[in-house]
Amino acid sequence: MNRPVIDRINAVFNNRRARKTFLKLRFPIIAVLFILMLPLVEKQWFFPGLIVSAAGELLQLWCFATIKTKKRLTTGGPYMFVRNPMYIGRFFLIFGILMMTGSILILAVYTIVYYFYMTNRVNREEKLLSDLFGRDYENYRHDVGPYLPTFNSRFDPSRLFVFDAQSFAQNHGTGNMTAVGICYVILFIFTYIRPL
Repeated sequence: MNRPVIDRINAVFNNRRARKTFLKLRFPIIAVLFILMLPLVEKQWFFPGLIVSAAGELLQLWCFATIKTKKRLTTGGPYMFVRNPMYIGRFFLIFGILMMTGSILILAVYTIVYYFYMTNRVNREEKLLSDLFGRDYENYRHDVGPYLPTFNSRFDPSRLFVFDAQSFAQNHGTGNMTAVGICYVILFIFTYIRPL
């Protein structure tokens, strides 16, 4: 892709009005897309997709139990290895569900759309975090990569397995886990139990 096209795509993902509209409509849009996807699920791809999706969900739940949104710079748990583990977890959560269709085209389109969503949102968030936490965040940013996990000087085994119940509740971990579990059950029923 050439630069002007990429700049236009980024402009769409950074358009405040479009973001507000999507935020209001995200649940109905996701529900419709989920329903449209159900007939496309292939049995041979169900369990491989479920494994990938569940791994993404577990990473996302770990993030929910670790992060103190806008209160404290989070550098423990998965945040020791990568600055944006929640977006990586969410990517694989959805990727695994879409994998169940066995469609490379669906996975490719999703990956491209998610890439632009993630990079633009992360850029906005990192500016906010830099304003909130200043030098601490800049040092963290210098040590830890945005998307690819690395072992670095910040690794501390005592801060690896973090589970803060208050953070988990504030980040809606239980609701997220319940919604994802319901989706898995619906996918299983639709794939294995529905009449032919």
